[in-house]
Amino acid sequence: MNQCLKCKKFIKNEWFSCVHDCTFCKACTDLMKGVCPNCNGALCKRNSNKKALFIIDVQEAFNDPSWGERNNLDAEANINKILKTWRANGQMVVMITHVSENPTSLFYKGSSSQQLKSSLHQDPHDFHIEKQVNSSFVHTDLEKMLKEHGVTTVVVTGLTTPHCVSTTVRMSANLGFDTYVVEDATAAFELTGHNNRYYDASTVHELSLVTLEGEFAKVMTTEMVVKEIFV
Repeated sequence: MNQCLKCKKFIKNEWFSCVHDCTFCKACTDLMKGVCPNCNGALCKRNSNKKALFIIDVQEAFNDPSWGERNNLDAEANINKILKTWRANGQMVVMITHVSENPTSLFYKGSSSQQLKSSLHQDPHDFHIEKQVNSSFVHTDLEKMLKEHGVTTVVVTGLTTPHCVSTTVRMSANLGFDTYVVEDATAAFELTGHNNRYYDASTVHELSLVTLEGEFAKVMTTEMVVKEIFV
């Protein structure tokens, strides 16, 4: 049973908390006008199905022309749309970035290209994870952090669909999280296969999603996430 941090009463019915799980009863939340006194974050009605939004590798490195053609040029704008709804509902946002120890890498730790894209709407209360491999769960505290916050549902956005997005989605499902991937808030680059066959970015993206749908995740659009996931 939850206990209100302000009045110390135990809460039997509805309760409100910020992204850091500061918990208050409805009466105290109304008195504080819906703002957490500890972090100034929004206090929102919560339920047992806590959700986390993953934003994977939306970094300046992917603006480099060496990657070639990319699909879904509106992916970052769609991520920002989801972020607005997500934060309004007081749910967890996890910014995940790739880092490399190789000084020649676009993801070299601390370099300008390793930083999150300036177009991404960040917030001081976002959680941050740094990874060195494709999966956001390997050699990070991500799984532990999600379980400590009671997260059961994960929604995945970011770059790139066949690599870090796909790997993270698969592992999220294998770890038991109810997993969703947002098709127009993710993107891929063109690729050439081992047989020198060319695959355009849209084909790479769509085939990557096909291998995830049903087996590992439900594929959604930004509009579906904004309108349906908190209903």
